[in-house]
Amino acid sequence: MKNLVIAATVAAAALTACSENAKFPWDRPDSDSSNQLSHDMIVLGEHLQDPYSVENMTKAYNAVYPATKAERNPVKTTDFYVRFLPKDDEQMQILIDKGVQLIDHPLDYRIVREGDWYHDPGLPEDGFTWMYGVVPIDFEFPLNVRFERLEDCYLAEHDPATKSDGIDWLAVEREAYRLTGNESMLMPETKGSDGMFYPEGYITIMDPDHSDEPVGVKGVRVCCNSFVKIATAYTDENGYYKMSRSYSSDLRYRLMFKNVKGFSQGINNLLLAASVSTLGTHPAGGCNVTIDNYSDYYQFIRCVVNNAGYDYCKACEKSAGSIPPIPKDLRIWDLPLLSGSFNVMMHHGVLLETFEPLHAVLGELVIVARLAQADAYLGLEGCGSYNDAYERGMLIFAQAGHFSRVGRDWWYEYVLSALGSKVFETFAQMLGEVTESVDVGTQAEVVNAYSNYCRTVMYRRNYPGSTAVFESGDTGATQMLMYLDERGLGLESLAPLFSTDVVDMDILQQKMLSYYPQHKTSIIEAFAKYNN
Repeated sequence: MKNLVIAATVAAAALTACSENAKFPWDRPDSDSSNQLSHDMIVLGEHLQDPYSVENMTKAYNAVYPATKAERNPVKTTDFYVRFLPKDDEQMQILIDKGVQLIDHPLDYRIVREGDWYHDPGLPEDGFTWMYGVVPIDFEFPLNVRFERLEDCYLAEHDPATKSDGIDWLAVEREAYRLTGNESMLMPETKGSDGMFYPEGYITIMDPDHSDEPVGVKGVRVCCNSFVKIATAYTDENGYYKMSRSYSSDLRYRLMFKNVKGFSQGINNLLLAASVSTLGTHPAGGCNVTIDNYSDYYQFIRCVVNNAGYDYCKACEKSAGSIPPIPKDLRIWDLPLLSGSFNVMMHHGVLLETFEPLHAVLGELVIVARLAQADAYLGLEGCGSYNDAYERGMLIFAQAGHFSRVGRDWWYEYVLSALGSKVFETFAQMLGEVTESVDVGTQAEVVNAYSNYCRTVMYRRNYPGSTAVFESGDTGATQMLMYLDERGLGLESLAPLFSTDVVDMDILQQKMLSYYPQHKTSIIEAFAKYNN
């Protein structure tokens, strides 16, 4: 596994310059500050008693109702607290498809130091760690996925009988916290409040070039929990979220960078698709966070890229398909030491499934290799502002949309065109001799033309008044398309033209003339003036 991961990373590094001494122009407080959250590995303390275990909820019920009602013993198992050890991406995806909210650390331990990730010290570092979750009693455990049942739990909201049993389950829950030594976590009961809250709040970020006020972190997943009681919600366009589950205790909050629009950012833990950023412990009423350049660098960048992806997907929806959508389960790695970006689309099968010599070398390990691959490598060297990260992220999403429109085989030819033989020579040295010759085509010009044009348009929409033009080298392709854009052929008109048949700029010109003869003069002028 480790060699395959190295191969993937080398492939990404081969396409960009990499500086081992890159410094972030980032204004962060001293990392030793007692108020600074750690974004490294979680440090666990002692094991705690779970208030929601059947045993502890039964004791709490008997304490609250010591007389006649106690004879009924209504506390029955509603859920299982379990841990899974998937062996590959397919097994992980099976669990996700079954709706299991997976967390990479145990839920019944004190957190000595907060962090963004955890790996069980008893397991190999280059493999999966135990993934913890809570499943209903009728959950069908998938075959061949290793799991352990850790505890039988009682969650009153999962018991239909609680709707009419007349029992004050909030009082029972609070008593369970007291009996297990977790009373300090409880929210105070005040006049007009029963101490039960539905967590809600705003996750926002500062974008000073857009507004003096913070903007929402859009469509990102917020997760909170107290022991095995877990809830998640997606933010709306203003960054607002509200959980559908109520709580009476302090909660741990986290951002999970899997967007409601179907893309994720990873590399906290190499083998997990979605990165996590801890928000720390906050009251049950909710957690409001504004992220700025005093926040953790990676958290800031992920939030910006998240917003770029959300904006791109919204534009696709608004265009009714004219702007191509991103593929399902797009996976992005944010790499601070890379100076450039590239969409290899490895997770979606490019290279590993279409490059036959490499496929022959890996055999059945292709599935495992895909696990360690990203679709897009986002280079962030020298990136220190919202608008900088936004336009870099937008390029990745524009390329991913182009991939959706042209398909895997076409994109494979583009990868060859963009990278030449260097990456394949690297793989050959690591994995065995590769004898197939590599022909460099023209698709790279087409991809660069569309993706930089799309990036420019999307950037200007987010920053009205901007005159920025993003170009790859000195080709003039973006300026050419912007020339047409300003004369009535906008992104929604031009994007559909970049389909499988367009493999070079001459074909693109002929297609434009065929589709938009009324713009013949402008098209000829644009290509003559800018298409080098």
